[in-house]
Amino acid sequence: MKDLTRYRNIGIFAHVDAGKTTTTERILKLTGKIHKIGEVHEGAATTDFMEQEQERGITIQSAATTCFWQDHQLNIIDTPGHVDFTIEVYRSLKVLDGGIGVFCASGGVEPQSETNWRYANDSKVARIIYVNKLDRTGADFFRVVKQVEDILAAKPLVMVLPIGVEDQLKGVVDLLTRKAWIWDNSGDPMNFTIEDVPADMVDDVEAYREQLIELAVEQDDDLMEKYLEGEELSIDDIKKCIRKGTRDLAFFPTYCGSSFKNKGVQLVLDAVVDYLPNPTEVKPQPEVDLEGHETGNFAIVDPTKPLRALAFKIMDDRFGALTFTRLYSGTLSKGDTVLNTFTGKSERVSRLVEMHANSREEIESAQAGDIVAIVGMKNVRTGHTLCDPKNPATLEPMVFPDPVISISVKPKTKGGDEKMGMALSKMVQEDPSFHVMTDEESGETIIKGMGELHLDIKVDILKRTHGVEVEVGEPQVAYRESITKRIEDSYTHKKQSGGSGQFGRIDYIIEPGELGSGFQFESKVTGGTVPREFWPAVQKGFEASIGKGVLAGFPCVDLKFTLTDGAFHAVDSSAIAFEIAARSGYRQTIPKAGPQLLEPIMNVDVFTPDDYMGDVIGDLNRRRGMIKSQETGPMGARIKADVPLSEMFGYIGDLRTMTSGRGQFSMEFAHYAPCPTNVAEEVIKEAKERQEAK
Repeated sequence: MKDLTRYRNIGIFAHVDAGKTTTTERILKLTGKIHKIGEVHEGAATTDFMEQEQERGITIQSAATTCFWQDHQLNIIDTPGHVDFTIEVYRSLKVLDGGIGVFCASGGVEPQSETNWRYANDSKVARIIYVNKLDRTGADFFRVVKQVEDILAAKPLVMVLPIGVEDQLKGVVDLLTRKAWIWDNSGDPMNFTIEDVPADMVDDVEAYREQLIELAVEQDDDLMEKYLEGEELSIDDIKKCIRKGTRDLAFFPTYCGSSFKNKGVQLVLDAVVDYLPNPTEVKPQPEVDLEGHETGNFAIVDPTKPLRALAFKIMDDRFGALTFTRLYSGTLSKGDTVLNTFTGKSERVSRLVEMHANSREEIESAQAGDIVAIVGMKNVRTGHTLCDPKNPATLEPMVFPDPVISISVKPKTKGGDEKMGMALSKMVQEDPSFHVMTDEESGETIIKGMGELHLDIKVDILKRTHGVEVEVGEPQVAYRESITKRIEDSYTHKKQSGGSGQFGRIDYIIEPGELGSGFQFESKVTGGTVPREFWPAVQKGFEASIGKGVLAGFPCVDLKFTLTDGAFHAVDSSAIAFEIAARSGYRQTIPKAGPQLLEPIMNVDVFTPDDYMGDVIGDLNRRRGMIKSQETGPMGARIKADVPLSEMFGYIGDLRTMTSGRGQFSMEFAHYAPCPTNVAEEVIKEAKERQEAK
């Protein structure tokens, strides 16, 4: 049996370019996993092994690796920072017990770090904070600490103070031990000395140490009493309090350093072991029934209990499909048969591997708390539960956002359809936020995703990984339609053609629903004018119709349909007659109900140097953007705005031109809102032209 208290399942997450991957490289070097450090900007980082990642210098998919520090096993997942790939962060957080939030000492709390922090709060994941890049010009540890309080509304517990800043950064002072860790400039993380606190820092160290202890002892009444009576607390006692507070998310131990210059990473690793929870200390995963309701049972982290495991990522490589799996309870061995509760099918586990980025080590078995990959599973998708066939249960599944942008793709060569189809189906398995559909009328293949970059990378993967050259259509926005008026109406479906006929009459109300409420159906029929067995047929008829709006053929959302009365014929009425009545009633009534077009609105977060702020705001206004806030910091200005997605195509190019290449932005879907009339008319006209062309 492995000792689960010596396990740490952690993720590293942050904004683009805050140094997550570089930090992971340093951790691997320190723990003896790799001997030569690969640099991101040279395209040689261990965990960025996709060609697309090496070229762009960004992380696209989360990579998993295992290493050891102080007799503890660390399973680490390096997650992407770019907003189009937050789904990777979300699904990684779902299976982790703790995390390291990396912030850039000069950039501070950036848009993507906010999104990731919010996800981590939702998943209730304990975190430590690491302020990286203290060697950069404009770096300021204390400013970032303040931003964590103000922007993230989190409580940072400062554990170390930097010695020097920018190019003068020498090391850090550990507040608990009152010792200074000083690295030389050889670039070897092992070349450090532990000295007394520099004389000019003694007062600061004492002041911050006092704050640290006061915040920590709030976790234990007895120790608090001792402390208030003036007793000196042992370091072990203080650590016990910090561990409890970190686990309960009362505060977040905060460290700093420079991964690139190899300064400060050891203390972060010590903190992972000292303060982040092991798998047995995390609130166990709830089990749910097939409808998704909690059953009241939990997957207790215990190797002797029945198997409960969650597949959180599918990756295809040259050896076949890899299913990354987190074991919550039980043991999994080579040759076992597991049940997938989602499909109801059983599969045999032929090979188990422990991952190190893209190389792997075969293992015989894994147990509760482990993160491993299973090779060659056929029917498993992200979010499926694998369990003991004799004792089935389902874990709470993952929820993924709907895509907001689509493009059509077609192979450049004749006969490339089949190859493209196979490639796309593999890609859909790997990424739940990527959808593929065929347009029934035109026969075109449409791919849908979370943003331009997301689809751009997918087309790139098609070309390089799968060898399929494609022609790409114009990006299409996922518009929706809705109604604005409440209408009472009636429809009678009558058909007589020798023998038994068809008859069904419905009286109904169609009205707008709350924003985001989807489709609602209610029957208020009394006295059996429409028999109860026909109600589902009426609902089905309406639900089947809302997929196509009357303005431009986009799905109709947020409406409520109430069946109030009707009539039936003892011989001629049937479920199909009532379903047809509902479909025809929809076509008759929706045009009267003030139909309107809705467009996706994005939360856009732009960073720009101060000099260009006016231009950027003017440009966002021209794009029909609503500016929500603007603030200037030492590095530049941040502007938050709500902007329609249709106006954001190609924005990165325009922003770079406006800001001499220094602007950055991120955006994520916010909500749907009514289109202005002139825009709606244009969209409807285009939709009609497309229909006619087909």
